[in-house]
Amino acid sequence: MAASTPAEGSRRTTARSGPADLDRRTVLAGALFGIGVAASMVDLFVFHLALQWHHFYDRSTTAVAITADGFFHAVAWSITVWGLFLLADVRRRAPVRWSRWTGAVLAGVGGFQLFDGVVDHKLLRIHQVRYGVEEIWVYDAVWIGSAVVVLLAGLLVLRRTRPAARSRG
Repeated sequence: MAASTPAEGSRRTTARSGPADLDRRTVLAGALFGIGVAASMVDLFVFHLALQWHHFYDRSTTAVAITADGFFHAVAWSITVWGLFLLADVRRRAPVRWSRWTGAVLAGVGGFQLFDGVVDHKLLRIHQVRYGVEEIWVYDAVWIGSAVVVLLAGLLVLRRTRPAARSRG
């Protein structure tokens, strides 16, 4: 039995990386990438930096809020990069099902925004969507409502692109 070269083994699936494992890795890669993009680009860049509506932790001084944003940014980008490394690993092993990955990205974006809106904004109250407005419920409804729409869109795409069950013969 001849040893395979790296080029021959790069697209080969092993028992550990069978179709089900590759599908799970594709979904995880997309979800992590979506979470990272939602946290670092949507939440941090748009709402923390550009609009300056809130920080990750607004229950202390501005210096603490900016420091918390820095740690939040580091964690968010780490999650984004983790998702990209997983995607590269899947791509190395087999062709990527881009529609499946895209559904996972949408689910990750929506899931993060929903978690942030419900847990961080309402339960823990570490920050609100925006301060200095009379009707905060409007901002909460738009934040949480849009998160639910994106999450459901992602879950729908994932459902429609799931692998067919193997017949047991």
